[in-house]
Amino acid sequence: MKKRNGFTLVEILIVVVILSILAAIVIPQFSDASDQARVSTLMSDLQTVRSQIQLYKLQHSALPGTVTGVTFVQAMTGYTSTDGKLATVQAPATGLWGPYLQKMPKNPFGESDEVSTGTGVPPADDSSGWYYNSTTGAFNANDNTAHAAM
Repeated sequence: MKKRNGFTLVEILIVVVILSILAAIVIPQFSDASDQARVSTLMSDLQTVRSQIQLYKLQHSALPGTVTGVTFVQAMTGYTSTDGKLATVQAPATGLWGPYLQKMPKNPFGESDEVSTGTGVPPADDSSGWYYNSTTGAFNANDNTAHAAM
């Protein structure tokens, strides 16, 4: 009798079915890990920016972006005098504060570093990455997910 080498069609189908079942179990766990990483990044970025807003408020006795002609981003990423005006020098000098952030972080869900400023609640409309309330100093994500309220 002649010995046959190789696998039968049934054996190959069984292996394919087993691999499919394993893939169906493992793949969703990778997508959950990715989402959890984004949430963790968002929480870290919010904590960093909020703490820098508080430092600015402590050093200037005012919230960032309340001086006419100085935006929130300019106040957080540039050198400012005690009265909140932008400095003309690019290096630290006596009487200057900041920068509080190297650059605005990107919202990991919307991939935008743009900051909308207003006096109400965040619109949660993805029009920008972040929302800054210039009256209260609240800084939030501005995306249409549940993460906007963090």
